[in-house]
Amino acid sequence: MASLSATSLRFCFSANQVNTSQINRGTVKLVSVGWGRSSAGFPSLRTSRFRVAAAKAETIDKVISIVRKQLALPAETKVSPESTFTKDLGADSLDTVEIVMALEEEFGIAVEEENSENIVTVQDAADLIEKLVEKK
Repeated sequence: MASLSATSLRFCFSANQVNTSQINRGTVKLVSVGWGRSSAGFPSLRTSRFRVAAAKAETIDKVISIVRKQLALPAETKVSPESTFTKDLGADSLDTVEIVMALEEEFGIAVEEENSENIVTVQDAADLIEKLVEKK
């Protein structure tokens, strides 16, 4: 179950500057919020990424373990929930398919093709697994 809480949030109302506000509490991260100008010159609210992670730590650890095994990653390679399969870990499309198949086998789930296309990071995979396991 996901939860949302924050201790502070700062907004910058300057049209010339976008400040960064950091919220790191639990599993919620708001990377940046601020005001800017659109290409037409109108004020616009710019936000970066807002993510609520739903997956349990055990699920994330299992996914990381499977990814390490499938990609034959050296022990010193850092794999975190934010790691992307292609950019950070060097997986190609075949590697990604094999990872999804290994996750399906490990967790006893079936990942449909349209869902597998949305898996970019380790966290994405863990969140999808939690969702599919919950439906079982």
